[in-house]
Amino acid sequence: MKRAALPLAILRLPHSQDLPLPRYETEGAAGLDLLAAVDAAKPLRLEPGARALVPCGIVIELPQGHEGQVRPRSGLALKHGITVLNAPGTIDQDYRGEVSVLLANLGECVFEITRGLRIAQLVIAPVTRVMPRDAQELTTTARGARGYGSTGS
Repeated sequence: MKRAALPLAILRLPHSQDLPLPRYETEGAAGLDLLAAVDAAKPLRLEPGARALVPCGIVIELPQGHEGQVRPRSGLALKHGITVLNAPGTIDQDYRGEVSVLLANLGECVFEITRGLRIAQLVIAPVTRVMPRDAQELTTTARGARGYGSTGS
């Protein structure tokens, strides 16, 4: 049984009017594909080891109580070493600026970002808010303060 989809208002900026809206590539996809809104005549060349903030040409209005998580596309990561540097990037519910993706080239070759290229995916997720408070002590656990690598390799 399908659940009703939440509405996601998307404002196209002038430099993305000819690009399609973000969409799910398959019926079971978790993320909407984000497209590069770079100038068609000037693809962005991402050198090995470099990073770039790539515009998507859209502004979104997330549903109340939700965030947008910008995640890498697995195919770009596997085939070219292209990833979202701050993965997952967070888009707060009250942000109303252009959606952009911070891409990094961890590969060995120059990667060309062309207009309309699917560069990342956007997952919309509910946010749980907490109320921070001072505590004099915390409950104990079997793990305690043992950190990185303490539960195995």
